[in-house]
Order: sequence, then structure tokens, then C-alpha cells
Amino acid sequence: MEATKEKQESKNPLSKLKEVIDDKEEQLEILGTFIRLGVMVWAGFIISLNYVSFPGLAKDGGPKDITFIASVFTGCLATFSVDVGKKKKDGKDGSKPSSIPTQIIRIEQAPLKITTDTKKNV
Repeated sequence: MEATKEKQESKNPLSKLKEVIDDKEEQLEILGTFIRLGVMVWAGFIISLNYVSFPGLAKDGGPKDITFIASVFTGCLATFSVDVGKKKKDGKDGSKPSSIPTQIIRIEQAPLKITTDTKKNV
């Protein structure tokens, strides 16, 4: 009886996962989720380490370039459908209003003659 208890306790998490879920595709999906989560936690840890200073360890001139790790972190977030970009939708069509007054002219038919107005409207 004690031998069966020891056998049950010695199972690793992967074998427990195989027992709970019979479908191979679901097992791979869960395993892939854990791997992506692990990579995301690792990348977040490396990014955080860039901004921490430890006493006794001198930095060689400021923060390091973490562009690659940041792209890995952003890519992992994107696999979980998290969008970290800021999207401001101020206009009806989703475009930002410009601070400079502009006018868009669309020409659909030729010929077109553009002239200046010589009369001043007061």
C-alpha cells in the first residue's frame, strides 16, 4: 500500500497532465501555453534587471540596449492577444485630428483649372 503512494507522489507534472487530458492536441496546447508564459516571464525579468542597480556591481555606463528582449516580450504578449501599443481614436474614422488646418481635395474628372481669387471678401 505504501509502494503505491510513493509511486503516485513520484509523478512529474508532465505525467500528471497526460493522465488528466487524454487528447494529444490539448496536451500540446497547454504545454505550449506554459512555454510561452515562461519565455514571457523570463523576458520581463531581463527587462526589469536592466533598470535595477545592485550595490557593489558597477554599471558600464548606463542601461544596456534591450531592444531584442523587448521584442521577444512584446511578441509573447501578442500570442496572448495583448496589444501594448497605444491607439487613440479621436476622429470618426480612427484618425487623429491634425493641429494644422488642412483640406483634402479629390479630383475625379479632368480638365481642372486652378486660379486665385483677385477679389477680397470682407
